[in-house]
Amino acid sequence: MLNKFDDIRPYSSEEIPAAMQRIAESKQFEELAKYIFPGRNVEETRQAVRNIRTTGEFQQEVMYHVNRQFIDRSISELTYEGLDELDPEKNCLFVSNHRDIMLDSSLLQYILHVNGFRTTEITFGSNLMDSQLAVDIGKANKMFKVIRSSNSREFIRNSRHLSEYIRHTLTEKGESVWIAQRNGRTKDGNDQTDPGIIKMFCMSRPQDLVESVGELNIVPVAISYEKEPCDILKTREVYLSRRDGKYVKQPGEDMNSILTGIRQPKGSVHISICPPLTGKDLEMDFKNPKEFYKQVAALIDKRIYGGYRLHAGNFIAFDLRTGEDTYFGETYTPDEELDFMIRFGRMFAEIDGDRETLRSIFLDIYATPVDNVINAKK
Repeated sequence: MLNKFDDIRPYSSEEIPAAMQRIAESKQFEELAKYIFPGRNVEETRQAVRNIRTTGEFQQEVMYHVNRQFIDRSISELTYEGLDELDPEKNCLFVSNHRDIMLDSSLLQYILHVNGFRTTEITFGSNLMDSQLAVDIGKANKMFKVIRSSNSREFIRNSRHLSEYIRHTLTEKGESVWIAQRNGRTKDGNDQTDPGIIKMFCMSRPQDLVESVGELNIVPVAISYEKEPCDILKTREVYLSRRDGKYVKQPGEDMNSILTGIRQPKGSVHISICPPLTGKDLEMDFKNPKEFYKQVAALIDKRIYGGYRLHAGNFIAFDLRTGEDTYFGETYTPDEELDFMIRFGRMFAEIDGDRETLRSIFLDIYATPVDNVINAKK
């Protein structure tokens, strides 16, 4: 029987076995198996994957170990807070700041899983579904497709379809959902919720905006990396965007960003599950829908800034940007400053361009969160 969401939904239980066969037979399987299960016989792993029959089994037998490898190989410490904000019996819409294509959502799933909560469904950009293997892994991992479109008519249609699917998933399927606060990763350090995301949420129930948002049980999430994933790649992209007026991605660039984000050392990583948006929070004075969307977005931002954990690199960049030693000694040491400056120097070695502009872009990635946290406390 055809379902109206067949074009974007994750795999059903009936589709998992066939997907596992395709994954096990893919050309990249051996490389993936050696990364996820180092020291384990590849053929043994292949057979174990072929035997998986449900999404739950796939997440337990494969994705749990994927996250363990991410953590063990590139994260010195993973901490989190706010699980007490969650009602295990209530589905929620996690709206997160977005710094890494894969890790932001994947690490949250890991935290939920090891603490006995159900994992969520996850948005997955159609631009990342560039192979059958990517589709199979994503859809078996409860990911659903967000269709990227440039045509305005298609954009509106796809946005409404996505909105309907998210509400259907939360209120009828009985699953929670993760979505980024904006389209694309934050590349300038400024985590800011796009009011257009709030507008999209309401497209599936536009009659009463307050009830429409309230029904979704929005839970903001703040993820903070000591060392920004893909910081040099982001600096390059922002620089070229400013210089040329537009940045055009090259084939394979998204995959390169995914792999760089996974492999690059990230130091300490902290995830804050912030207080949900309540009915009282949504009692706002607004003259029109546009104003309402902006106010809800600003409320999500305030929660995210309140949960953001600043690291030494943030304060070092802030002081370098201002030319003062405001935080020296209080929040960072000479050794930490030296470590940051080595990374800073590597950026100049890898990117050709105006040094002052590159300096400003790179420092903003790390310093802007300090601005946001300070302003959120006012």
